[in-house]
Amino acid sequence: MPRFITRGTILPVFVLTGALVAAPVRGNDEFAVEKGFASLFNGKDLTGWRVGQERLDGKTESADGRFKARDGVIVIQGASPIEDLYTVREFEGDFALRLEFRASPRANSGLHLRGKQLQVRDYPTIGPYKTLKSFKNGDWNAIEVTVKGNRAHCTCNGEVLEPALMVPAKGGIGLQSETNQIEYRRIRINESQRASD
Repeated sequence: MPRFITRGTILPVFVLTGALVAAPVRGNDEFAVEKGFASLFNGKDLTGWRVGQERLDGKTESADGRFKARDGVIVIQGASPIEDLYTVREFEGDFALRLEFRASPRANSGLHLRGKQLQVRDYPTIGPYKTLKSFKNGDWNAIEVTVKGNRAHCTCNGEVLEPALMVPAKGGIGLQSETNQIEYRRIRINESQRASD
């Protein structure tokens, strides 16, 4: 596997549609991407992502500043009108997607799965999943999505959000800016047939 060196740290590099995407490692974060997964976010800029038709390769923020790459995290500031950050690449077939998010109080965002939205929010106050027992207020929460055919099984910290969310056959992965601040990190995908094994 090729290696990428930055400020004395060696990071594994994954090739994703011609772009080099390094597994993010920042500060004391010793997270490593699992075998079979590839990073969709390189931890330092928005390469591989777009807002509308504007590709953000090499940029650390969108033109309006609503989407920023900072210290291994995509920071999203909500504003009107609603806007989305999407992967340039589109995905089809089965896959497993994993990421972590941290929501400020009453933050409202969304994770687009090939165009279908899964609500990602400050769930206890905004819902719709207000009864989650393992949600961590003001801290990082893990989302895992397993897509088989046109159905997505979605969890937050292991608790089921949607057992069979219907999704289109093809499309990108998107993050929404709606209300208040929300952060995403460790965004990675496994497109192998055994992604959920």
